[in-house]
Amino acid sequence: MKISIINGPNLNLLGKREPSIYGKTTFESFLQQLKGRYTKMVIDYFQSNVEGEIINRLHEAGFSYHGIILNAGGYSHTSVSIADAVRAVSTPVIEVHLSNIYSREDYRHHSLIAPYAQGVILGFGLDSYRLAIESFMV
Repeated sequence: MKISIINGPNLNLLGKREPSIYGKTTFESFLQQLKGRYTKMVIDYFQSNVEGEIINRLHEAGFSYHGIILNAGGYSHTSVSIADAVRAVSTPVIEVHLSNIYSREDYRHHSLIAPYAQGVILGFGLDSYRLAIESFMV
């Protein structure tokens, strides 16, 4: 099974940025844990702060992977283009958020991506990614 994890803006700062919300673990460290746990899977990782690069990666993985885990960060609430890319690909996409977006600022309560995702997992910190991987194994 081949899974692509795509992270959006500011997620390169995990472990440093607002640890009270996002935790103290870097994504690279967590990714090694995931790869160690799911040894029979190919898990690749892409992160960009640039909307168009995220769209390009969705297009690349969106017809040849078994699943995509997408944390589009703030673009979840603003990017019609990323939502359109999720809608356009045939690979199932799980949208994830580290925090519970419904317990945060009002503008975070709506995701443009969610209607086109297979599911949404939020509020479980980095464990949201593990739960998304598990959902592809069912």
